[in-house]
Amino acid sequence: MEFKIIGKDPESNARAGELETVRGTIKTPVFMPVATRAAIRALSFRDLEEIGFDIILSNTYHLYIRPGTALLKEIGGLHKFINFEKPLLTDSGGFQVFSLSDLCKVFDNGVEFRSHLDGSKHFFTPEKVLDIQKIIGSDIMMVLDQCTEYPVNEDKAGEAVERTLNWASLSVEYWKDRFDLNKQSLFAIVQGGVYPRLRKECAQRLVELDFPGYAIGGLSVGEPKGMYMDITEFTAQHLPPDKPRYMMGVGSPLEILFAVKNGIDMFDCVMPTRIARNGTLYTSEGRVNIKSSGYERDFSSLDEKCCCYVCRNYTRSYLRHLYKMGEIASMIYLTYHNLFFMKNFMNEIHDGILSGNFRKVYKKWENVY
Repeated sequence: MEFKIIGKDPESNARAGELETVRGTIKTPVFMPVATRAAIRALSFRDLEEIGFDIILSNTYHLYIRPGTALLKEIGGLHKFINFEKPLLTDSGGFQVFSLSDLCKVFDNGVEFRSHLDGSKHFFTPEKVLDIQKIIGSDIMMVLDQCTEYPVNEDKAGEAVERTLNWASLSVEYWKDRFDLNKQSLFAIVQGGVYPRLRKECAQRLVELDFPGYAIGGLSVGEPKGMYMDITEFTAQHLPPDKPRYMMGVGSPLEILFAVKNGIDMFDCVMPTRIARNGTLYTSEGRVNIKSSGYERDFSSLDEKCCCYVCRNYTRSYLRHLYKMGEIASMIYLTYHNLFFMKNFMNEIHDGILSGNFRKVYKKWENVY
């Protein structure tokens, strides 16, 4: 993997880049659609290719549980299983330690958990997580980390940082010893809750291990917006300027814009697809709640400035009708539009940085959202 910065905004830390992998080049800043269980809910991979996404994200924990590593190994990895040949990033399953905490126990050498499907007991170590991602065939792998909830006291956040650092050290050595470094890259994850001291220490010690890329984890887990902004800005300052930076689990336009302004390159989140299934759409004029009775006889396009298939062919009235009737087509059309919006939103940010107009792009979307 090679990361090249091809443009910088002179008034902020925003940068445009290209992340080259063996399966293709990823234009940054980039939003990665989340295919947690090897599928984007309500969409096909043909839809994703039509929209133009360079990379998708899937989840190690969920793929390990089902379909399982034996099947993925037999077919030759996830790319072949889903017939998608563009780059793939996989989360390590560390977030599931947080989100499925009732089913997990954290130890210094790994995580014990029970399957959310059948209750069977499993144990993830830093090395096993990489072995699973090797079978998956991930182009970018994530280390096992411990994400803490909000609020969490500083002592517990510090314990999670120490585990994260120990696991990262084991992971990078295992990766260098057992993997083809040109085919599968490994990113570290900075933890530390909302405590600047811990974030700085975690970032600095991870940088010493010299990973190909660095992620910021443990944000957008319920902390106030101001804290998200402060910790994002602070942490980014302690990451290498020549390596890709990934903000995990962030997918709202304003949060993305703020992070890009502070030098973040990569994003993922289920939000655009989840809110679409619940009837909420991103548009050039802000959010639209298609459930609203005001759209019953609104025969205009969902977004007059959007050129996606949905906006070119269907009215707000019809999209509301599909949603109210519970039609599967509603989930398909609304999800397609929101992901189309996200792709073009990121394209506009990328182009704005290259043209010197990022500030204008920032102000435009700040006013809308």
